[in-house]
Formats: sequence, structure tokens, C-alpha cells
Amino acid sequence: MKKIFIITGEYSGDIHAGRVAGELKRLNPEIQMEGIGGDNLRNAGVKLFSDQKNMGAVGITPKIILDHFTLGKRVVDYLTKEYHPDLVLLIDYGAFNLSISKFLKRAGIKVFYYIPPQVWASRPWRLNTIKKNIDEVLCIFPFEKDLYESHGIRTHYCGHPLVSQLPEKADREVFFKKHNLDPNKKLVSIFPGSRVFELQQLMEVFVKSAQKLQAKHPDLQICISHAPNLSDKDYNKYLKNTDYKVIKGENQALLSVSDALILASGTVALEAAIYTTPMIIAYRGPWLFYLIYLLVRCIKMVSLPNIISNKIIVPEIIQAKVKPEVISYEIEKILFDDTYRTNYINSLKEIKNLLSDKVSSKEAAQEIAKELE
Repeated sequence: MKKIFIITGEYSGDIHAGRVAGELKRLNPEIQMEGIGGDNLRNAGVKLFSDQKNMGAVGITPKIILDHFTLGKRVVDYLTKEYHPDLVLLIDYGAFNLSISKFLKRAGIKVFYYIPPQVWASRPWRLNTIKKNIDEVLCIFPFEKDLYESHGIRTHYCGHPLVSQLPEKADREVFFKKHNLDPNKKLVSIFPGSRVFELQQLMEVFVKSAQKLQAKHPDLQICISHAPNLSDKDYNKYLKNTDYKVIKGENQALLSVSDALILASGTVALEAAIYTTPMIIAYRGPWLFYLIYLLVRCIKMVSLPNIISNKIIVPEIIQAKVKPEVISYEIEKILFDDTYRTNYINSLKEIKNLLSDKVSSKEAAQEIAKELE
């Protein structure tokens, strides 16, 4: 009986891990799988060595470092002295997984990495660690395959998970009726991120941007996407004296029916691009973190649609430029400059064409199953 151990650290990684695990079970019902993850892995029939709930913390504090060190030592001891897997599958969560990979390689355990660290964006020296410790990279962006292979790293391009997993566009009329929105008025939706620190940095300026827009265009409707992992309290303190609709658990539907989007940077921008919904990206953080980012980055673009197309399609409003007047100006262009809007949407259509139509989780599972034959 073949044995696999899967390691992922955040909610999004758990979703991808669950899909790959499900495909592996379909290919080989006898396969034994354990791992670190959440409900998606558990529901795919994977026995959890540890729940990932405490792994999604952001920042560098003594407690976070100690927690990760302790878990890392426990899992390495378990894998090398007790479980002895035929293969370990790392998914995303670069800092932790790359650290673990060193010990696994030393123990002679085969290691695959699905959704590897974005070394093309920052910290390119991680390529050395990947080359030393990872047997095969299962990448999700077309340009990654050439990059990894140029450094002598065995690589398989699986396609991006979003292409096959993203739901169809929602029915605008049905969605608007469900949420008591006026179908004859334009809708601007705000996605402020899924972490408390992102709300702290962005929510106030996003709300002020919306108020500035509505002051000039009273017919505009505003909705705010509520990340399911955050509480109502996290949002409500920023929404006093507003009547904005807060919608929870319908991210993709809201992305697909909006006329324009105000987004924190992240995968949500790629989702919006696939739906061809025009957007702006705005992001800022503590100045120390930003200065460190400037030192380690490899490319000047931050949003995935721009990186994939290798040109600026999506306006990127970063750090000191994150101001209501800047954001509202860009959204006005999207909503009311017809030529600009048409060209923007056509550019977004090109991005989907650049991505493969492969079913990423199936492709990854097939590559892993081949290795275990």
C-alpha cells in the first residue's frame, strides 16, 4: 500500500489539497494519506496529523516562530521514524514547507511541491533550496515551467486551479433580486482582504473611496465582501454611518456581477480577470514590511493579471498612493469612460487565453500517481 503525507498551512491551500487528495483516491482507492490541513483534506479521506488552524497566523512573533518550530519537529520525527511515506506533497505555504523539505531530503523521502513559492516575484534565492530538496515541482503558471527547468529543476505544468474550479458567472438579475439591489444601477464591490491586518490597513480608505464616489454619483450601489474567516465585529467598526450591503460567502458571484471592483491584492484579482470584471488593486502595509518587500522583489508588478500578461492592465495603487481620491478616480474611469472600459475588458479576456484549460488537481494527482507506480 502506497503512503502519502500532505502538508499545507492556509485555508486556500487546504482547498487545493482536498481536490488533489480526492483525485488520488479516485486513481488509487487503496492509497493511504495523512497530512496537515483542514476540513477539505479531512473530507477527502485524509487522516489529519495536525489541524492547520493555527498555521495561518501572519507576522513574526516569538509564539508564531515557536509554534511552527514545534510542529515542524513533530512532523519530521513522525515521517522519518514512524510513518515512512512513499512521497510527501507540499502545497503552498513556502516558509514552513521549504524548511521541512530540507529534513525530508536528508531522510531520503521523495518530495513533490504543488503550487510552489512565487520565486519569480520575490526571494529568488529560494530556487537553490527547491533545487536541492524538491524532487518535482508541480507548477500552476505557464511561465513557471521554463523558469524552474532553466535551473535544472524537474517541473510539470498542471494549469491554474481557478480555470476549472471557478463557478460560472452568477445570474445578475437573480443575484440583485436576492440582495435587494437595483438592476438599473451600477454596482461597485469592495474586497478588503481576508486578514484582520488587511482590514486595518485598507478598509477605512476603501469606505472613504466609496463615499467619495457616491457623493458624485448618488445612483451607485456599494457592496462589501465579507471573508468567512472573519467576524462581523471585524467589519462593523468600519461601516458606521453607511448603508452598504455586506455579503458573506458569495465571493465569486459578487465578483462576476459587479460593474467595478476595489480589491486588496491577491488571488481574487485573477478570479476577477477570469470573469472579465474590471478592477483596481490597492494595497499597503506597515512601512517596514513594504521596504523589506522592495528589497526582495524581482518584478515591479503586484497583481497576477498583470504578471501573467507581462503588462499593466489592472491599475495598481500601492502604499502611499492608497488614497480615496486616487481610487475613486480610477473607478470612475472604469464606470464612465466607455472606450477605456471596452479596452480593459478585452485585455482581461486575453488573460484567460494565456492560462491552460487543464484541470489542475487532476493533472497534479496523475503526475503523483505515475511516480508511485
